[in-house]
Amino acid sequence: MTKEELAAAITGSEYPFTLPKDLKRAARAADLVVIYGASDDLMECEGAIDEELGAGEETAMLFTTVGLFNEEACGEQCCFFQEAKALAAKRGGVVTAHWDTDGYSWTYTTAIPHATFEIVEEGLPYCRGIVFALSDVAPAADSGLPECP
Repeated sequence: MTKEELAAAITGSEYPFTLPKDLKRAARAADLVVIYGASDDLMECEGAIDEELGAGEETAMLFTTVGLFNEEACGEQCCFFQEAKALAAKRGGVVTAHWDTDGYSWTYTTAIPHATFEIVEEGLPYCRGIVFALSDVAPAADSGLPECP
């Protein structure tokens, strides 16, 4: 399954949304990550990465081929988070969540090659989510990101 095929399969889904089990298995097998918004403060990652993250108006998540690197998971020990974010941005591994933009509650921007899909709520746009392959993200060894303690 490609990112485009997966995005096409879920576009138009109704909020609240959860990736169906068969598509979650297919996403894992294809090493695809599906990102979408839930409620007014959550970002969901499903497929090759399964995480639920707190998200605000502008929240950045850092991805490498081995997974997600985020400030929330590292807590107070991430004094190097801004440095890591800058390095990841240079290598295209940042996904930024945006609240209340372009007529959606949630949208996402990234330099990672991706496909988009739309979740609706009562027929109106709710979220423009993204699907990307972990293989399209800079390899962890080449990312320059410090290891999270």
